[in-house]
Amino acid sequence: MTVDVHTAIEQLEDELASSHLDSAHLDVINSLAKQIPTHELTRLVSNRPIVQSAVLFRVLKKDEALAVFENLPPSYQADLIQALRGPDVAEIIEGLDPDDRAELFGELPAIVVKSMMKGLSHDERTKTSIVLGYPREAIGRYMSPEVLSLHDDWDARRALEVVRERIHEPETVYLLPVLARGRTLAGVVSLRTLVGASPDTPVTELMREPSSVEAMTDREDAARSFLDQRLIAMPVVDAENRLLGILTMDDVLDIIDEEDAEDAARGSGSEPLDRSYMSSTIMQIVKSRIVWLLVLAVSAVLTVQVLDLYEDRLSQVVALALFIPLLTGTGGNAGNQAATTVTRALAVGEVRVRDLMMVMWREVRVGASLGLVLGSLGFLISGAIYGFQLGSVIGLTLLCICTMAASVGGLMPILAKKVGADPAVFSNPFISTFCDATGLIIYFTIATVNLGLH
Repeated sequence: MTVDVHTAIEQLEDELASSHLDSAHLDVINSLAKQIPTHELTRLVSNRPIVQSAVLFRVLKKDEALAVFENLPPSYQADLIQALRGPDVAEIIEGLDPDDRAELFGELPAIVVKSMMKGLSHDERTKTSIVLGYPREAIGRYMSPEVLSLHDDWDARRALEVVRERIHEPETVYLLPVLARGRTLAGVVSLRTLVGASPDTPVTELMREPSSVEAMTDREDAARSFLDQRLIAMPVVDAENRLLGILTMDDVLDIIDEEDAEDAARGSGSEPLDRSYMSSTIMQIVKSRIVWLLVLAVSAVLTVQVLDLYEDRLSQVVALALFIPLLTGTGGNAGNQAATTVTRALAVGEVRVRDLMMVMWREVRVGASLGLVLGSLGFLISGAIYGFQLGSVIGLTLLCICTMAASVGGLMPILAKKVGADPAVFSNPFISTFCDATGLIIYFTIATVNLGLH
């Protein structure tokens, strides 16, 4: 990026932040916006307060405004639509693909959606209604119903003629579904194969076995399968194998980005923001964090109760208190490591629910191995300072805590998956609290036996 573009971006940000936006300011904003690439304009629009974004969006040319709008998160698109007025909005909505339009409508109030649907052409309204008919978590919600399909009784010449005539209609032409009687999916043909074939070659000789997905399939499962097979597009069918639409790479990447962001946020004890950090209000950020903090604060009471239960042991050997942060921290970290590894393996299909016992056995051995190493170090170091009787307590506790934490960390995400919950929700925050309380019980039990406490 040139220095001139960087300077233009900085000046544009200053102009947008001005509290007095008159015609002169708008002219300057318009002039600066022309010097900035589309991807940078998208970043600026998505990271500014909504009022400033609306001002910037207003000065963009129609084509550039549509390009910027298509790359915004659906929630921010909704905010921007409600901040804008006039016929330009209707043109932008009409220019979106049906699947992108459905995502946007999912973020808007029903009365606004109803008004916007009326403003669409009959053809676009029909396509959008098809996509909106599927639940948010179904892959059918993210397919494009605009598909260029071939028929199994055509030859390559007829197929290429149709492709040339309709090449600008569908979202993609790189993978062409082949339909048999009743719109059932018979196969797929790549555009490269079709172009390179002899004109008289039947399409049935060019097509290959299709890799398709049912419209009601969970969106993350479908997206992961798409990436695993390294596809460029995937036909979407109904339960009777009739073609409904096509899933493309850009939609798959959006789904994966959203799912990964959600898992990362929930794994750290918060809810994902549905827009960029800088464009989120203070209250939106607070709301994304407060619920989990309250849940964890309440669950941490259990740890306090455990300490209260063993208060008399602590009074007999005060040195026991010194190792509580070490032991609880080690248990939480070991559990979080296991949970993160298994959650990721579940997401990419490396582990399934039926592998529960196999995962448990693996994590028991991993945890025991980690505990043996850490316990040996704990025994030697604490024993050298506080005596080897206390060192044996620390060593045995580390061995037991690591084994327990790794086992629970591997178990929780699979149990969550089995009951239909988000594995990330059951991972790091809850595991840390569970391991704190359980680890203290293990610690004081071993101390009571080894040190003869009562």
